[in-house]
Amino acid sequence: MSAAVPSTEATQDTENLTDGFHLLIDALKLNGVETIYNVPGIPITDLGRYAQAQGLRVLSFRHEQHAGYAAAAAGFLTKKPGICMTVSAPGFLNGLTALAHATTNCWPMILISGSSEREIVDLQRGDYEEMDQLAIARPHCKAAYRILHAEDIGLGVARAIRAALTGRPGGVYLDIPGQLLGQVMDAVEGQKSLIEVVDPNPESVPSDEAIERALDVLKSAKKPLMIIGKGAAYAQADDKVRELVETLGIPYLPMSMAKGLLPDTHPLCASAARSLVLKESDCVFLVGARLNWLLSHGQGKAWGEKGAKKFVQIDIEPTEMDSNQKISAPLIGDIGSTATALLEAMGSNWQKPSEEWTGAVRSKVQGNIEKMAPRLRNNNSPMDYQGSLGVLKEIIAENPDTVLVNEGANALDQARSIIDIHKPRKRLDVGTWGIMGIGMGSAIAAAVETGNQVLAIEGDSAFGFCGMEVETICRYNLPVCIVIMNNNGIYRGDGTNWSGGEDPSTTVFVKGSRYDLMMQAFGGEGVTVDSPDDLRQAVNKAFETRKPTLINAVIAEDAGKESGNIGNLNPSSVVAQARYPQAKKI
Repeated sequence: MSAAVPSTEATQDTENLTDGFHLLIDALKLNGVETIYNVPGIPITDLGRYAQAQGLRVLSFRHEQHAGYAAAAAGFLTKKPGICMTVSAPGFLNGLTALAHATTNCWPMILISGSSEREIVDLQRGDYEEMDQLAIARPHCKAAYRILHAEDIGLGVARAIRAALTGRPGGVYLDIPGQLLGQVMDAVEGQKSLIEVVDPNPESVPSDEAIERALDVLKSAKKPLMIIGKGAAYAQADDKVRELVETLGIPYLPMSMAKGLLPDTHPLCASAARSLVLKESDCVFLVGARLNWLLSHGQGKAWGEKGAKKFVQIDIEPTEMDSNQKISAPLIGDIGSTATALLEAMGSNWQKPSEEWTGAVRSKVQGNIEKMAPRLRNNNSPMDYQGSLGVLKEIIAENPDTVLVNEGANALDQARSIIDIHKPRKRLDVGTWGIMGIGMGSAIAAAVETGNQVLAIEGDSAFGFCGMEVETICRYNLPVCIVIMNNNGIYRGDGTNWSGGEDPSTTVFVKGSRYDLMMQAFGGEGVTVDSPDDLRQAVNKAFETRKPTLINAVIAEDAGKESGNIGNLNPSSVVAQARYPQAKKI
């Protein structure tokens, strides 16, 4: 490597020189980066300008957290690291939540943050926004690196990309001290220092013995169930996963962001019979899904008799096995290669489960769908969740390329169970952490990375975490239609102050809030509706025009319930309930 040329040598022909700004941009472009999500400010303001001048799309947000959520969602949608760029200290900390979110969800993302110089930080001399960002980032991501010299920029970017993509994907932090960007070196030597990452995530196939063991377990099952997770959607091995499901003939449950990998209307989809299949199955085949809290750790009453099930699991990460249940047949490998190996080993004479099992599942699915249907067709005013989401279900069916973004409590839980998704990677939501505030960042990424119409269904509380980014949506004129389920509060809008005081309840918002006027303030379309028929008309208009639109959907205050479907996680005590009888009524 050549030594950096001192920037004071102004007599040199600048055409023969390059600097840290351009080396970082060139390193990203060399590795296929096309978009950067950022909040500009010292010391990375000019980096964004130069990147834009060099042909990268640079989208500036109002808050780093949402730029980070956009980068995380971009990683999920593209299988390439989403890039988020922030300023130092507070900006870095804002982006750190999104970085941890990406790592928890196993999505590739790189957070690039400007920082103070080491000699100042290490002696705690009180620099502008002084912080040891590298040390803070390390516990919350797969890897963290700092680049100190211009000739190492190519190496640092390459290591970050490989770390984000290799094995189980995740978030990576890249620390850029401000002075690095202004370092100057010979342009030819600078180009030589750049690295194009080759095969960062090679295929990984389980052994023949592992494949045979898994098939033996599946063969012995009388009531098998497949659970498909967002890891399978991320893998983009859509045809192989579908072939595996249909060849095995096993009923399957898609986790929320795996919905659409096969259409939710597929005859083997058991979403509407979730309770039945979790309880009655004797073998569970996990495909890119983890037995974490979202599946009650594979334990408890919902899973039936303790120890009655065997588990088969595909995962790229060996340590995921046996995390909550004994995995009888672990398959360590990427989903596409593992599915291919299973299909080849199965041959053409695979014995599918009995009609007694699959028929019982189909019957339960059909019965529950028919039972719910009338509730989805109501035209109540103000609306309930069933009537409003019934309309949106039909609109998504008519526009299956639409990307659905969804967050909230009741708005999330109800939409997840009611709205069918018909194509892969057309649903983005709160992910493994159940984190609120992902809505606008994910919606922006979905519109930018796919070019498709986006429908964001937001609880009014969830929207409050990220609502200012509607200005970003309007500024870039993105085809995003936001529907806010407005019931005037968190969970419900009819809470009372248990003290009897004048302050509103902790879960109640301003009554009759006009979120639609907020969108109009930035030049977008905004409208308030209070019936399913009016909601249908407003969403269809937004889809036709592809204009940034916010629909303030008035929901009855008492339509929701505490914490959506996870009220059991809300701690309580006998003493508290005795002192506050209201708690028993929630």
